[in-house]
Amino acid sequence: MAELRIEELSAETVSAANSLSLKPGQEAFLEPVTYTNIEQSLDPSGSWPRVILDGSTVVGYIMGTFDDDSDVDYLRAAIWRINVSADAQGAGVGRFAVSAFADEARRRGFSRATVVWASGDAGPGAFFESVGFTVVGETPYGENLGALDL
Repeated sequence: MAELRIEELSAETVSAANSLSLKPGQEAFLEPVTYTNIEQSLDPSGSWPRVILDGSTVVGYIMGTFDDDSDVDYLRAAIWRINVSADAQGAGVGRFAVSAFADEARRRGFSRATVVWASGDAGPGAFFESVGFTVVGETPYGENLGALDL
């Protein structure tokens, strides 16, 4: 991989971000039920959509949200989605995306980042734990709630 960089999602990159190919079975883990059920209550001004580029090629996508005023603690600085192209998985793209999100969260004054994921063999649990998230609980829908101290 060339040097990775992160950029705001744009009209030029949205198609490539939406077309990232995943490994078989990963599609089932794209959007946890928890996020599907609370998405409409989020403040859109806090959304943080970014693409990860390797040279000029989009190899990943991360969507996060920042909301100091959220009534739900685990939605204040939360990663909602990370997609990494099947061909780029294992090359540090996801780790780079999480690091960029953590840097942004720190810059905004947060001391913790969170993420929600469903359990399963093809799921992202092992990845999130490998980049420092610790399971701290479970959502009302039975999904894992992970936290990363910043």
